Amino acid sequence: MKHRYSIIFLPLHILADFFCLNAAFIGAYFLQFGSAEVLNEPSYTSLLLIFNVVWLAIAISLKPYSFPRQLFKIDHLLKKQLTIIAVHIAIISLYWVLVQGYYFSRAHLLYTYILFFVSGALYRIIGLLVLREYRSRGFNNRKYIVVGYGKLSKSITRYYETHPEMGFRFAGFFDHPTTDNQAILKGRYEDLTDYIRTHNVDSVYCCLPYIDNAYLRTLVDNAESLDYQVKLLVDFRGFLSRGASVEYHDFLPVLNLSPQILADFQVNALKRGFDIAFSLGVLILGLPIYALVAGLTLLTSKGPVLYAQERIGRDGKPFTIFKFRSMYINAELSGPSLSQGLQDSRITPWGRFMRRTRLDELPQFFNVLMGDMSVVGPRPERQYFIDQIVELAPEYKNLLRVKPGITSIGQIKFGYAANVDEMVKRLRFDLLYPERRSLFLDVWIIAQTVRVMMQGRGQ
Repeated sequence: MKHRYSIIFLPLHILADFFCLNAAFIGAYFLQFGSAEVLNEPSYTSLLLIFNVVWLAIAISLKPYSFPRQLFKIDHLLKKQLTIIAVHIAIISLYWVLVQGYYFSRAHLLYTYILFFVSGALYRIIGLLVLREYRSRGFNNRKYIVVGYGKLSKSITRYYETHPEMGFRFAGFFDHPTTDNQAILKGRYEDLTDYIRTHNVDSVYCCLPYIDNAYLRTLVDNAESLDYQVKLLVDFRGFLSRGASVEYHDFLPVLNLSPQILADFQVNALKRGFDIAFSLGVLILGLPIYALVAGLTLLTSKGPVLYAQERIGRDGKPFTIFKFRSMYINAELSGPSLSQGLQDSRITPWGRFMRRTRLDELPQFFNVLMGDMSVVGPRPERQYFIDQIVELAPEYKNLLRVKPGITSIGQIKFGYAANVDEMVKRLRFDLLYPERRSLFLDVWIIAQTVRVMMQGRGQ
């Protein structure tokens, strides 16, 4: 029989919880009454019996001990433990009301559940750590193969390589051989059945973009007799980033790739209202600061107060961005060039201070009022640099679905970028924004930006 040791995990888990439950009940009795002789109290003996019967019913009905390896993690284990303890508390409370058991000590019940959670969590954490170490040393492993070779098939092998504690051991790629893949493949489609049987393969990952569908049916038909699992790999990442959702027509799952127009409208309407109100407040209340910064910019170097430059906005539309000039004039005579940090010789001494405190960004609130930008959003870039970024990170195009902003997660966590590689690194932060945008997130980002300005940590 495959995995002869794995079948003992379930009964051990159940027995451990029963031991913790009873030990917690007796320990709580000792804490409350100063005695461990709970069995000498008929009422509490009956309650202990009910505790065990209810826990057994929960274990049978909710199956709280069934975890695939991918979810066998501390956070999932503790969440499931808290859930079933909550169900247990609800049922015991109902029993208490039905039998009018007001003579039971509330403190005893509280101590019982606290001790039960602590002891249960402790053995779960220790057991998981021991099991992970055991699996990472090569024991209790599962063999898997990947059918259909390509970029997606490599991603699943990389995943398990970075998580050896899950205990999945790669056993090879299978596909039609070509000049590009024949050195990598373990075998052809025709070799699958014999290989699975002789090597005791546990899981077969089928990459739908590449697999021959005629063999997929054969793999599914043979799964029960050869005792392996068939898992389908489908790359939905490009669709899900565009707001796709799963709908169920009775039992049939349907992937909806249409954008969520109503939800986007609600978010955009609320965000636009906030942008207008916030920008007007900054422009009116900050008028003396604007005048002071403009005057110092004129006095400290030759040139205009404002610097205007074309940037790319939402849906790829160009617009003109305004900033207080922080560089000497004609700083880009040799072509588009990014700032090399505060030590860049093109930056004026006053410009360095403005960049550290982000004061140079203040005129962009006019861009917000004109509708080209938002207070919070990904950093707008020039088309010259966007073309280079997209070559390295095509997902940058996702940022063009929202308005660019004066400040962003990337600006807070990373700051200004001195080259395209740093732009790509900052992109990893900004990509979090489009799908999570909300008024609360915008307020948090603004608060963090004010903190950066006050500390003078801008770059």
